[in-house]
Amino acid sequence: MKKWLIKNKLWFIGGLVGSIGGFAYYYFIGCSSGSCAITSNPINSTLYGLIMGAILFSMFEAKPESKNNV
Repeated sequence: MKKWLIKNKLWFIGGLVGSIGGFAYYYFIGCSSGSCAITSNPINSTLYGLIMGAILFSMFEAKPESKNNV
């Protein structure tokens, strides 16, 4: 379990940073009319930020090189 957590730490860090950013976006900018699907609700905004942060941070993960490079 510990190896899995260490291997996927960028996903978790990205999710944490993204969720904080998503909630901050709702809090400071948000949609007051309620017609915005993502920013009108703090849960939607936080979950969207979590997913986007995890995807963004996972892009910086080092990929192992293939042994069959030509």
